[in-house]
This record gives sequence, structure tokens and C-alpha cells, in this order.
Amino acid sequence: MADYLIKSLAYNDTVRAYAVDASQLVAEAQRRHGTWSASSAALGRTLIATLLMSSAGLQGSEKMTVKVMGDGPVGAIVADGNTSGTVKGYAQNPHVHLPLNKKHHIDVAGAVGKNGTIAVTKDMGLGKPFTGQTPIVSGELGDDFTYYMAASEQIPSSIGVSVFVKPDNSIDVAGGFLIEMMPGATDATAQELEQKIKALPLVSDMLRAGKTPAAILTDIFGAELKIIEKMPVAYKCDCSKARFGKSIASLNPEEIQAMIDEDGGAEAVCQFCGNKYEFSVAELKTLKMAAEVKKNN
Repeated sequence: MADYLIKSLAYNDTVRAYAVDASQLVAEAQRRHGTWSASSAALGRTLIATLLMSSAGLQGSEKMTVKVMGDGPVGAIVADGNTSGTVKGYAQNPHVHLPLNKKHHIDVAGAVGKNGTIAVTKDMGLGKPFTGQTPIVSGELGDDFTYYMAASEQIPSSIGVSVFVKPDNSIDVAGGFLIEMMPGATDATAQELEQKIKALPLVSDMLRAGKTPAAILTDIFGAELKIIEKMPVAYKCDCSKARFGKSIASLNPEEIQAMIDEDGGAEAVCQFCGNKYEFSVAELKTLKMAAEVKKNN
């Protein structure tokens, strides 16, 4: 079954809740980047959180970029999301495998690091994107994104993200949830939900047991749940040769000439998906002319 995300309301529309099965999405990211277990879990959790926050916090053609910059061996993690249910991302070091932690789970905190920042940039099409930044509080990422929502967005929330990686580094299941307190939500509601969320198994365990996103939310909200939308989600990159050509044309003409003289062409590789684009000498000469026109104007 294709991946999808559920949007819902509960408690007389004072709570918003989202849940997603992103198993194929994270599997595609793992395949494209060749990530090892710890990198797969860290990148997958970041992609899922970005997907959930984009679905909840963006409108229209707005976009979101998430950067996790910890001091662990995985290095920086970058993810882009939008309102159409697609995300893309990469980890600086895709080849990180660590011993299991004390709970016998993948050591995501060890891979990400417990010192650093999470930065979320929203491009609302107004010319100047807005960036919020908070410190990493645990490195497990679910807690860190929950803290970001409270400290930077001032939205009391709970984010749960989980990825189950097989021994061969392929992805078995991946998913998550986002619950937001809206205006009118009572302290009693918040306390009740906090206890229910604490008692939940890992999202990956629930998905492996056959639970759907709707069933996961039903376990939390019961009869209070009101599903309002179901949308497909996917790992999708919007790179193209034309876009890379535009980037090359923005360089100094001398730099483009060096590509011609020293390399006899150029190869551009997309960090987000690994696609490669070749540029011939003739194509580089055309791009160099465009760069010269831009420089002289």
C-alpha cells in the first residue's frame, strides 16, 4: 500500500492530530543515499518530522527546510518539505552504524549527537524566509522537534517519529505522528493526552503490528477522533538539468572556463537524490556566455 498521511481533529476541534505511514518514502531515501542503519534512522526521522510539520504549518506554495546540526558522526541532516506531501533530504555522512543503545534500539542520539541545533526555515514567498532555531535536547529527534514546536512556534505539541531498519540496512517500516494543542484546549486535555502518548509503543512497532495511521490516532483519541483528510506522501526531488545549468550560469565566467579547460565538461550531482547531470563543453560555453551577459549588466 502506498504511503499516506491522515489529518484529524479531536476534543471539539481543540486538538489537531496527524499520523503518517512513510515506510516507502524512507526506503526510497535509504536506497538513493545508501545509508547505513544509524544514518537511515536519523535521516528517516528527520524526513518524517519535516513531512508532519510541513503538513501542519504551511499553506499553498510555502516550503520548509529543516537542518539538524548535531555533533555526532552523522553530521548535518537537511530535509525539505511542502504542502503537497513530498519531502527530500540527505545526511552529511550516510555511512554510520553504531552499537544498539541501552534499550536495544538504534542509537539515533549517538549518531546525531546531543549538542547542536535544529533550524527550521519557512519560505512563504514573501522574499525573506523566516528561520527559527532551538538547541538539540536529546538527539532522539522526536523530543527535539517537540521542543522546537514549543519554544520557537509557541505551539504545545508532541511529535513521535520512528524507523525500523532491517539487518541488511533496508527499511521495514517508518512513520510518526504530530499532535498540536489549539486555542481552547484545556489543561486537562493536555494532561490526558500526555499520559496516553507516554503509554504508546513505538510507531514502528505499531506499524509492524499492522496498525494504520488512523488506528494509531484512534488508540490515542478513541471516539474523539474526527478524520478530515487523507493524502498521499512520497520522497520526491524536484532537481533538473535546467536548474543546475542556472546555478552554473551564476558562477564567474572564469570558473566556467576552468571547467572547460581542466575537465572538458562538468558533472553535477544532486545532494538530495543522487541524480547526475552531464554538461558538455558546448553547453558550458553557452552557460559561460550567459554568465558574461549577467556580469556586464
